[in-house]
Amino acid sequence: MIILGTTSDISQAFIDKYLFENSAKYKKIYLVTSNEEETKRFAQHILVKFKQESEIISFDLMKDHDYSVFDHIDSDLLFCASGYLGKNTEDGLYNLSNTEHIININYAKLVPLINYFAQKFEQNKNGTIIGLSSVAGLRGRQSNFIYGSAKAGFLTYLDGLRNYLFSKNVHVMSVIPGFMDTKMTAGMPLPKPLTATPSKAASIIYKAYKKKKNKIYVTPIWWAIMTIIKNIPEFIFKKLKM
Repeated sequence: MIILGTTSDISQAFIDKYLFENSAKYKKIYLVTSNEEETKRFAQHILVKFKQESEIISFDLMKDHDYSVFDHIDSDLLFCASGYLGKNTEDGLYNLSNTEHIININYAKLVPLINYFAQKFEQNKNGTIIGLSSVAGLRGRQSNFIYGSAKAGFLTYLDGLRNYLFSKNVHVMSVIPGFMDTKMTAGMPLPKPLTATPSKAASIIYKAYKKKKNKIYVTPIWWAIMTIIKNIPEFIFKKLKM
């Protein structure tokens, strides 16, 4: 198993869920991270709790470009929860560093790395890629449209990758979380009925992975909410504060 975004609460909950459900574990889990210290603590956690060996690979999407550090990896599952929320539109729209960071982490630097692993899976004619996007990518809204645009691009990328790899026996699953109670959203006033915990998300994602689902909402009510939002006529939508 390869994990991109190892310090993500959802990534760690998914690994816990996977290891809890599977007695036949991977020989090694590859934890790709730009935060080695926090990742070392998690690696120790899965070693103690599940006797699961892991390898930490230091890789910063904003700085590193040498994919040869991954050449030795042989796996059939990639879980990608890499993400960066950044500042909202009001605080960060004209902050070029903020904009570049959001676009690079959520899309521009992430896609080539996933392509690297997708090519390996295609050559082996086996594998699953799970990518986490966001409801923010389903329609641009004034509150966070830079983040939303990157997530929209990532969703479209996963759609096309799924279409391309289907005949190669490689499955791609898109995950659309709504509000999540994670480190990234700490301090935000999120409504509880619309918010999922990492452990709940991990269970839903794991079940969908086993069933080879194509695209899932972590909290199903978000499908209804976003269907309404996507269908608001533009002449009305542009006047709304969302």
